[in-house]
Amino acid sequence: MGSPFPASSSRAGDGRLVVKLSPAGTSSLEAMTYQYPLKLISPSPSAEQKSVLVFILSYGGGLVGGDSVNLSIHVHEKSKLSLVTQGHTKVFKSPSPDIVTSQTLQVRVDDDASLCLLPDPVQPFESSVYVQTQIFRLAPRASICFLDWVTQGRSARGEDWSFIRWTGRNEIWQRGDEAVGKDRLLVRDTVVLSSPDSLLLGRPLKETMHKTGVFGTLLLRGHLMKPVGDFFLSEFAALPRIGARDFRSAEDKAQEEAAQSESERWSSTRIEKEKEEDVLWSAANVRGCVIVKFGAKTVEAGRNWIGSMLIREGSIAQHFGSEALMCVQ
Repeated sequence: MGSPFPASSSRAGDGRLVVKLSPAGTSSLEAMTYQYPLKLISPSPSAEQKSVLVFILSYGGGLVGGDSVNLSIHVHEKSKLSLVTQGHTKVFKSPSPDIVTSQTLQVRVDDDASLCLLPDPVQPFESSVYVQTQIFRLAPRASICFLDWVTQGRSARGEDWSFIRWTGRNEIWQRGDEAVGKDRLLVRDTVVLSSPDSLLLGRPLKETMHKTGVFGTLLLRGHLMKPVGDFFLSEFAALPRIGARDFRSAEDKAQEEAAQSESERWSSTRIEKEKEEDVLWSAANVRGCVIVKFGAKTVEAGRNWIGSMLIREGSIAQHFGSEALMCVQ
């Protein structure tokens, strides 16, 4: 006897999220579907929530060689979505360099809607092969904040950028109006970390990373993200320049430090900590998108740095709730 139910049209690893504004004026889930190895969890909403919170997970705690995850997201007008994880996205060893583990994220954000994606970093294990593609199509008044970062692997087991290849591609498109219908590419940011290619150039991949344990990219776009984007740009502009010399006497330094505002003291303390923890970073405005690149000696140093910056500025917690920051605290 055949099944009375229609055959499923979804494939393994497929997922779909749709967020809309409820009649009560709060963001709510209209649809959430997923297939193994992808898993999505959304806690019960509360009256105080500022955005829909969804956890992106995988069964077994990671992605096995050859797994493919494809998640599509639509955030409708005036609604907000926060995406987080419950730990590192582990990428297990691939049986051969030809077997690729992949994740693809397709996001549509409508006018006056916003998305915050601040996950834990991807942790590729030794001999893994991973490709990640994230494409964001935004209406003119949409806002997004997303973090994409990768670690050196399991440092406790001696892994130090020991994977075969890690590729991450992020694109931000501004959607065209219905009459013209042509989207405009704002940013295409691609990072390729390849052990075979590095060896062809005469150096192992770990040597080219200069003892960095984590490398990340934060991208900000839209009117809701303007304050935090301006904060990163201003803090970067105030960093000491390479080769600059300080000719002040100890007495002059003490007097200037005593006259500093609370904000200036915070920045000075942060800069000293960046030196101690080998945090390097930059920020730039590209076609209205603020792009922050950073690296740190350890994952915790990177997490503490990006978390402290976002918490200090305050916009993310204000618009999405403190839960959106749980992976960077």
